[in-house]
Amino acid sequence: MRLVAITTMRNEAPFILEWVAYHQEIGVTDFLIFSNDCEDGTHQMLDRLAALGHVHHERNRAGGKKSVQWRALSKARNHPAVKGAEWIYVTDVDEFLCIHVGDGRIADLIAACPDAEGFALPWRMFGNAGLRDFVDAPVLTQFTQAAPERLLWPWRAVQFKSLYRSDPCYDRLGVHRPKLVEGAEWGHWIDGNGRRLPDIPGTIHLTTAPRYGLAQINHYALGSMESFLVKVARGKPNHESDPIDLAYWSDRNLNIVEDRRILRHQAAVAARVETLKSDPEIAELHEEGVAWRKARIAELMTHSDSFYLFARLQQMPDTRVLPMSQQRALLQGLGVMRTAEKARKEEG
Repeated sequence: MRLVAITTMRNEAPFILEWVAYHQEIGVTDFLIFSNDCEDGTHQMLDRLAALGHVHHERNRAGGKKSVQWRALSKARNHPAVKGAEWIYVTDVDEFLCIHVGDGRIADLIAACPDAEGFALPWRMFGNAGLRDFVDAPVLTQFTQAAPERLLWPWRAVQFKSLYRSDPCYDRLGVHRPKLVEGAEWGHWIDGNGRRLPDIPGTIHLTTAPRYGLAQINHYALGSMESFLVKVARGKPNHESDPIDLAYWSDRNLNIVEDRRILRHQAAVAARVETLKSDPEIAELHEEGVAWRKARIAELMTHSDSFYLFARLQQMPDTRVLPMSQQRALLQGLGVMRTAEKARKEEG
């Protein structure tokens, strides 16, 4: 079975080896990685991993009408790694697919639902856990506090990403879900709890039922407070004009329950990372990426916006999960607000 993971990266050198090693361990066979505008050695590390046969690497660039992520996805659709794949998974370097069935590998997920044409894999937000400093340590062991099983709000925390069979019914790749050919219909898709996915618009599955019985995507969107400053300065890869700010932090800093299930693979992942680092060039590029990030954090702390953001992050409590009645009320209010906004735009 050939399964390709497609992603974009910018200045992610300290995190690449863990992410690649983990997904190799659970069964990803091919990686198609686009990098853009990197200053920390990400380009060079991906070039070296490609030379060693671990990934396919394409250099991308920002600019133009499309965001850098959408430009990458447009290029990816015709790449040989995608053309030759049986399964496709569009993801990000801060997302780790955590499978709960069997031995926790992709083959076990597919075996659990052999008729599935696609899996709508729910995000499970992993909060900051109160960690201030950026350190060169595994993401998976640092951040183990997550969102609860049942959640409706913040709605950004309950989106999903897709793992799906390659099929002509899909016209284009998408960040969260592929785009259907005109006139085509969604086939047999499964949610993260093993249920048939209802016919829903968009990429938000609003349900109060358990979400994660079969699988989840551990989304480490925040990282340490220091690393978050670097993310703020970088911006979003698919919505370059949208800020990453305290609102972004508040929607994702969910430290409600401990979830360490992904760590069943930790020993194997650590061994794979060390094997990758046995290449002297890879090891050196990793250390240079860590040093760049530490220097970038120090430089950002000399600017007032970054300094005060860092102070406020330390002052902010964990995001509180509201009673379900309030979550439902906020969703209803969101619908009313968006309808009113649309009407105002149509009026002029």
